[in-house]
Amino acid sequence: MITLGSPHRTAAVAAALVSVLLTGAAGTAGAQPDPPVPITTSATPTSTPFRTPDTDSCPNRTQPPRAIDASEIPTPGQPKPQPLPVPDQPVGGTMLGRCGTIVPAGAPALPKDISATSWVVADLDTGNVLAAKDPHGRYRPASTIKTLLAIVALRELDLSRVVTGTAEDAAVDGTRVGIGPGGQYSNDQLMHALLMASGNDAANVIARELGGVDATLRKMNAQARTLGALDTRAATPAGLDGPGMSSSAYDLALIFRTAMQLPRFEQIIHTEQIDFPGFPKDPRIPEDIDHPGFAIGNDNQLLYNYDGAIGGKTGYTDDARHTFLAGAERGGRRLVVALMQADVLPIRPWEQGARLLDYGFALPRDASVGTLAATAEPAAPESRAAQPQPIAEPGTIAPTAIAAPAGTASPTLPHWPLRIGLILGGLLAIVLLLLTASMLHDRRR
Repeated sequence: MITLGSPHRTAAVAAALVSVLLTGAAGTAGAQPDPPVPITTSATPTSTPFRTPDTDSCPNRTQPPRAIDASEIPTPGQPKPQPLPVPDQPVGGTMLGRCGTIVPAGAPALPKDISATSWVVADLDTGNVLAAKDPHGRYRPASTIKTLLAIVALRELDLSRVVTGTAEDAAVDGTRVGIGPGGQYSNDQLMHALLMASGNDAANVIARELGGVDATLRKMNAQARTLGALDTRAATPAGLDGPGMSSSAYDLALIFRTAMQLPRFEQIIHTEQIDFPGFPKDPRIPEDIDHPGFAIGNDNQLLYNYDGAIGGKTGYTDDARHTFLAGAERGGRRLVVALMQADVLPIRPWEQGARLLDYGFALPRDASVGTLAATAEPAAPESRAAQPQPIAEPGTIAPTAIAAPAGTASPTLPHWPLRIGLILGGLLAIVLLLLTASMLHDRRR
């Protein structure tokens, strides 16, 4: 029970509340890929029953939800990327142009507790899309975009080649596997660090091997267009949010299916643990010591907890929320699941993926609401299909062919400075109420 004291004490309590809430609000602004997943329990009481996010009004047909931090503001002198054009016909079939849930006729009810705003379940071998929700809705991929980087790297790099780590690699933002200056790493070891431990430092080294960040982004985006992944634009090789970053659950499933045609990719994502090299001490720092090698583990929990799991890729940033991509095999049938903009409640993303895989395996083998495109030729400049974008190839993109419905609200919270303003306004009202109640209390004593 709260006991009201003097107005000064009441004001002090209110000030403390302001400090705590502002700290929490500001803490949401920094994007950190793939954080440890907090432990949750189903017994935690909630005042509002969980609901799967509603996408029926197509809120993200042309671009991802509004960013909550400054990660997507272009650097000075760089143009703001325009939304990727929307094709006249949905890639993969007419039904996949819908924005709500899409299931075959006569299919059973979908599993509960799926917090992912968008998802796709598809057959890796036939390419049939078995079920989906907002499959072409555009969201941020976070580290799942490393799957696209892996396709480019595995096709181009000599995996036996040894490269040297740099201080720039060691200082890269976000999740790092532990590359150090002077360390010696084969491209094969770097690919394991990229896909198993989501190392942004590994992505930085790989991008350097591919000709630099700009050249790598050009290659990644060209690969996406060739596949028919027309909702996808990589803004950073590692998946950190950047201007114009975009993908879709459909595209991620398509990219994963392509990657699974590369034997080394399949082997890497199915690996649970490997030894990774250390790096030497820095002679410029007298107190530094040699850094020994260490083991790295696969961060995809589905691999350890789901019967028939093949492996996949996890992702997280503040703007993207949780993303998840994985495959599994049962009874000679291989499926892929892709989740975008998910949360750890009511269950973890890998558990949501497991439920959707169970659902897919329970459907008839010929079930289909569309197909994962095999290939698509790069679009001509005058086409409304995807074009090279300013992040990789500076320039201006034609306006989007299909606009989002008027009055559609973004499902995410507004930009964080606005959130702080709203918090301050609400707290001011609370302070005034507390002060008034305190004075009335004093008068009654």
